[in-house]
Amino acid sequence: MGSLLRGEEMCLAQLFLQSGSAYDCVCELGELGLVEFRDLNPSVSSFQRKFVSEIKRCEDMERILGYLLREIRKADIPLPVGEVNSAAPLPKHVMEQLQRLQVELSEVTRNKEKLQKNLLELTEYMHMLRITCNFVHRSAEVGPLHYEEFPFLEKDTMMDYTSMQRLGARLGFISGLIHRVKIEAFERMLWRVCKGYTILSYSEIDECMLDPDTGEITKNVVFLISFWGDQIGQKVKKICDCYHCHLYPYPNSNEERREVVEGLKSRIQDLNIVLHRTEEYLKQVLNKASESVYTWVIQVKKMKAIYHILNQCSFDVTNKCLIAEVWCPVSDLPALRRALEESSRKSGAAVPSFVNRIPSKDPPPTLIRTNKFTSGFQNIVDAYGVASYREVNPAPYTIITFPFLFAVMFGDLGHGVIMALFAWWMVLCEDNRKLKRTRNEILNTFFEGRYIILMMGLFSIYTGLIYNDCFSKSLNIFGSGWSVKAMITQNRWTEARFFFFWNETLRSNALLTLDPNITGVFSGPYPLGIDPIWNLATNRLTFLNSYKMKMSVILGIIHMSFGVILSVFNHLHFRKKFNLYLVFLPELLFLLCLFGYLVFMIVYKWLAFSAQDSQLAPSILIHFINMFFMAGGTVQPLYPGQAGLQIFLVVIAILSVPVLLFGKPLYLYWLHNGGKSLRMYRVSGYERVRHSSDEDISLLRAHDMEEGVSHGNHPFDFADVFLHQSIHTIEYCLGCISNTASYLRLWALSLAHAQLSEVLWAMVMRVGLRVDTSFGIVFLVPVFGLFAVLTVSILLVMEGLSAFLHALRLHWVEFQNKFYSGTGVKFVPFAFAFLPSSFEQNSLH
Repeated sequence: MGSLLRGEEMCLAQLFLQSGSAYDCVCELGELGLVEFRDLNPSVSSFQRKFVSEIKRCEDMERILGYLLREIRKADIPLPVGEVNSAAPLPKHVMEQLQRLQVELSEVTRNKEKLQKNLLELTEYMHMLRITCNFVHRSAEVGPLHYEEFPFLEKDTMMDYTSMQRLGARLGFISGLIHRVKIEAFERMLWRVCKGYTILSYSEIDECMLDPDTGEITKNVVFLISFWGDQIGQKVKKICDCYHCHLYPYPNSNEERREVVEGLKSRIQDLNIVLHRTEEYLKQVLNKASESVYTWVIQVKKMKAIYHILNQCSFDVTNKCLIAEVWCPVSDLPALRRALEESSRKSGAAVPSFVNRIPSKDPPPTLIRTNKFTSGFQNIVDAYGVASYREVNPAPYTIITFPFLFAVMFGDLGHGVIMALFAWWMVLCEDNRKLKRTRNEILNTFFEGRYIILMMGLFSIYTGLIYNDCFSKSLNIFGSGWSVKAMITQNRWTEARFFFFWNETLRSNALLTLDPNITGVFSGPYPLGIDPIWNLATNRLTFLNSYKMKMSVILGIIHMSFGVILSVFNHLHFRKKFNLYLVFLPELLFLLCLFGYLVFMIVYKWLAFSAQDSQLAPSILIHFINMFFMAGGTVQPLYPGQAGLQIFLVVIAILSVPVLLFGKPLYLYWLHNGGKSLRMYRVSGYERVRHSSDEDISLLRAHDMEEGVSHGNHPFDFADVFLHQSIHTIEYCLGCISNTASYLRLWALSLAHAQLSEVLWAMVMRVGLRVDTSFGIVFLVPVFGLFAVLTVSILLVMEGLSAFLHALRLHWVEFQNKFYSGTGVKFVPFAFAFLPSSFEQNSLH
């Protein structure tokens, strides 16, 4: 919890890694995730570093693994599911295994592709012979050729194929297969180029075939082209090549055709057997490889990360060792030393690796340790800015204030229960692997913030009870403090002469005003929340307006004052006590003398004026405006001596502005010119008391830098300091006004949510509830379904997101700017845990 309140103490350390054990040391540090490495070779190109060949080898292994993964997915083999933490071996061991496996897979895959291609060619040849045989039979049955079919021949030269062959005519045939989508264009091209000296016959194959080039299923057409003359034959072949036709030899006789068919059948049968055995062997190899592919992927990623880290180290030629600089938490230094000793012992190094702390002028990174509950709230803070080193962390207070301010805007008992149940379901299923690895971005966002949603739902239940609002309806748990019977009794309406008049008044008047002086069940405040009778009142919105507006102002002033108070811990920790008098005190006085007094008047009016004298209660807004004009005599005062106190508070607030504007720059100027001896004495005193630790030296240096004292290459610049302080003063003074008004969004969104709930109930559920017949029960089912869908989509999702964003703005702008700079750098340790914890389908390409 101490780390959550303020970042961990960090130090800069120097690692001396022996050449023989450097790989094992970095591997051990990656498993533990203790340190963040600094690049000691920023000016060296990545291609000129020491371990560039090893990184290239790892990239080759990634390429092999990518090929292996593609083959496994192509074979529809399930990839392993699980989390395996395997150590990172030397690259040559894994490289040898992967290379052998790649060679074997490549050879088997090539053989399989050749067999598939041969089988496809033989199958196509078989289809071609079967279909072209029908073409020849049909032409023989037709008999002599007709003039209409061959306009380029004379009538007396018309004869069939057999007679033309007997006469010695050069009749040729070209047969093959073509894609169905190309046949029409192919036919037109033949007619135009060959000028009708060809006869094209074609028929579509019923069976779909796999295209080996594209891998797609296509429909093919078998064609047979008859032509006369060698020149026409050459043209036909060129056209077939242009359309990527698969050409096969055409037998000249029926006997030759039968022999070819018999040979094709036997060859296809043999190829099917060989192909089946090849596929079985390939599947066995891939199944065996799939068992280790997850381990190989993790190992290669670890090896590559280790060599990237080693490239950031500098090489000491004299001592033959690698030198690395790391940021490390001070509390983890013993674990770092043990890790280096253990890894040196495992590698068998004669000289163990060791670590030394070194001073640094650079600001350390910020480390804030979180768990699964606090990580979501810490992410909210880090989205605004990472905390500066050892700065007060707003996350512990955000755990309470963020869901509470959200619930003030979202306050509804029914909606809060639904939200809390949804978040509780995600908390119970947080170990579910499918839920963790979901690719749905919206569901993944909800899952990451499940504890935030749970807290928001629980706080919404509380504020829903305070507002007495459940799906826009009130809960009558304790009864009502307003009583008509008590009003009749105390006003003597029970007498006989007035009883009839009272009954007639009740029947003839739809609206009656109840007297607040007459109490019913309760003589004091309502036990919890708002009286349910307000849900029936016509001035309900007016009452809630006043109530929620004052509540939002009170919460806003408390929230901002708490932020100003938190700045004290920063001033004390960084030893800037002068900021307590010159910054913190003027800021707090300015805020409390003006807006804190406004809260005092609200609470005083609640306590001082009861229902009997409610008509005499003055307006707080008028008093607050008159406070700045110092005109207290124009209206009735709230209490005796109000005018004098208000003048005093305004004077204090006005005087705090010049103190805030000039105090710090003048003090730093005096400290630089006339108070050097005092500053040197103070610094030396700190160094003696704290034994000159690295953290204290860095804090004192940062203290001097902010004060503007000459320190190295940073001379004091009064104009620069005064400019920054002027900007801060203007931002704070104007921000107190705008930030207070900004908290009125609590009132606005709360009323908007309540009115949307009421409108949804009136326009949907009330329609179904008004039907009294038996049909109304059946009609209520779809009405309730529509009501549930609109409630979840509009009131829970859209309104919840709106309230979430407004609560986020109140924390980032109105709260955190009072004490939080957020200009730090996050501590990112070298850890294998940041690698994918599960096997990702697209981890390698």
